[in-house]
Amino acid sequence: MTDALAGLDAAAVRATLLAAAEAAAERTLAGFRTPLAVENKWETGFDPVTAADKDAEIAVRAVIGDRFPDHGIIGEEWDPKASLGDFDWIVDPIDGTRAFISGVPVWGTLIGLMHRGRAVAGLMAQPFTGETWMGLPGGSTYSRNGSAAPIRTSGVTELGRAKISATSPDIFEMTGTVDNIGRLRRATLQCRWGLDCYAYSLLAAGHIDIVAEAALKNVDISPLIPIIENAGGVVTTWDGERAESGGNCIAAATPELHAAALRALNG
Repeated sequence: MTDALAGLDAAAVRATLLAAAEAAAERTLAGFRTPLAVENKWETGFDPVTAADKDAEIAVRAVIGDRFPDHGIIGEEWDPKASLGDFDWIVDPIDGTRAFISGVPVWGTLIGLMHRGRAVAGLMAQPFTGETWMGLPGGSTYSRNGSAAPIRTSGVTELGRAKISATSPDIFEMTGTVDNIGRLRRATLQCRWGLDCYAYSLLAAGHIDIVAEAALKNVDISPLIPIIENAGGVVTTWDGERAESGGNCIAAATPELHAAALRALNG
């Protein structure tokens, strides 16, 4: 079987993911549910960033840089660090900053490892609830309160039985994809809005069956791919390509459900 980590020690990758998430948590929890100055990165619309986002990414970069100094780092808030080889770490210190500034604990720290552009390991940590989801070659796990267990997607194959999630209807309006998500919603059991990266983690653990999003950045989706794939799910763009670069993305619990969701999205 091909070595998905291309010779890296899996234990070292796992330890780095956890240490980086712990470093980020010190910065994010210090700012969560406190009065925060919020900047808007967009001239039109609203894409918020806080000091907690920036400080947490610095902390994550320090951990990765100390353990894997030759690896590149691609982050949400700071300029990329070039790789001296084939590995890049990808970091979103607070995915779901809108939730973060609203006091809603569905944001998370996303950290992933890519080999030649393909996501091979990933973590989503929600430090306020004490939850961590991790995907490494061979399986995905959920941990809380010091205990960890393997997770699997739900196994749902039919749209009519599927619970779906998407972050916000505003995104589909902005990207002209309202009809696409409308077709998918009408074909499925229910839709829950506003869960950000938490929805993908719930999908990997078998609680949600489909997550559909438009206009994602690479940092929004790449760290989540190994969590979902190693739990049995499928993640692609809406045209069925690899999703590491972002764009319009769809995650589903099974290949059958993924194919049905693509048909609905694309009419």
